[in-house]
Amino acid sequence: MKNNKNKDAQIPPLGDKRGLVIIIGGGAAGYFTAINAQEMNPNLEIIILEKSSNVLQKVKISGGGRCNVTHACFEPKELVKFYPRGEKELLGPFHQFMTGDTFEWFENRGVPLKIEDDNRVFPEANTSQAILDCFQNAVDKLGIKMLTNHGVNSVYQQEDQWVINTKDQNFVADHLVIAAGSSNKVWELCKTLNHAIVEPVPSLFTFNIKDERLTDLLGISVPNATVELSGTNLSSSGPLLITHWGMSGPAILKLSAFGARILAEKNYQYTIQVNWLSRDTNQIVSFLQKQKKDSGKKTIILKSPFSEISKRLWERLVSFSDIKATDNWADMSNHQLEKLANQLTNGEYKANGRTTFKEEFVTAGGVDLKEINFKRFESKLHKNLFFVGEVLNIDAVTGGFNFQNAWTGGYICAKAIAEN
Repeated sequence: MKNNKNKDAQIPPLGDKRGLVIIIGGGAAGYFTAINAQEMNPNLEIIILEKSSNVLQKVKISGGGRCNVTHACFEPKELVKFYPRGEKELLGPFHQFMTGDTFEWFENRGVPLKIEDDNRVFPEANTSQAILDCFQNAVDKLGIKMLTNHGVNSVYQQEDQWVINTKDQNFVADHLVIAAGSSNKVWELCKTLNHAIVEPVPSLFTFNIKDERLTDLLGISVPNATVELSGTNLSSSGPLLITHWGMSGPAILKLSAFGARILAEKNYQYTIQVNWLSRDTNQIVSFLQKQKKDSGKKTIILKSPFSEISKRLWERLVSFSDIKATDNWADMSNHQLEKLANQLTNGEYKANGRTTFKEEFVTAGGVDLKEINFKRFESKLHKNLFFVGEVLNIDAVTGGFNFQNAWTGGYICAKAIAEN
């Protein structure tokens, strides 16, 4: 989404009753902060600085171009569990601005939302353009200035104001909001303000696995697998998808988020255990023994006895359990049944590397949360300096949770600025 009309705009002189708010970053968090602050306090002068010629790019591509606005989880204590980093800090903020408030906010501006079967939330219009238009119309109506191609080179405090330098212009602001997402340049800028940065690592990615059990099974999925990271107590459950590079799906993505730092330390060389059925091994052994008794004359490989396991995946797991293609159930020894049960519930897969999940690159890392007052999303080190969105060391699993962090932080930050 391009917005160049204010690129060369000159900033008008500010009257005595107007405070200048500079927001660095033309993304979801920056726009949401600007719109809410301006609506709460019309006396503010608000300018958004965006380094590129495009704004709201993550909003545009999210959810395959439909924009996964939030997630239909309406209890703060439940919602925070989807945040590997930020769980403790977001509990209070979610009591101030929650998913229900997000629904109301967009619907009040003519963008009704819908809940899909997996609890992801999208605009009823089924396109991210509805969100883009909502934000842009609000910015235009409120007179908020959006300056593209305005990368910030330096920031420093001068008495009780902030001096922001770009290539073409300098600004002196009463309030500064940093909402530039996971940007290394902006994190370096934060370091000049004595803020500690937790070193970023990738957080949301799929697993690269070359294993004969998966070869040519592209597109096959199971509805509820459990995946465990070997040598840790980390595991996750949910749909799992076999891809041409390995494994993906919610179960894998959630594990990648919660294990982000451990996996980075391992240089993305690691082993996982996959329970394709999310059931106990002994339970499966008993089931297979009953199958042997009830279907003795039937050939094992011809039909999966589990509705969750497709025929092709079943064939592959059977063949890797020392069972011949011609073997009947009655021919099975207890050892073979135990080996098959182990393939179904405790298969070991070695991973080597990672692949970014679609275009939705998320990082674990950013401004240290200990340095933020989450009642205002304000720096504890500097008055009238605020941080919202992914610039903070907050990230979530896939499903609209990262946007909810942006909406919540933007709203609370806007309220704090508007009331100053």
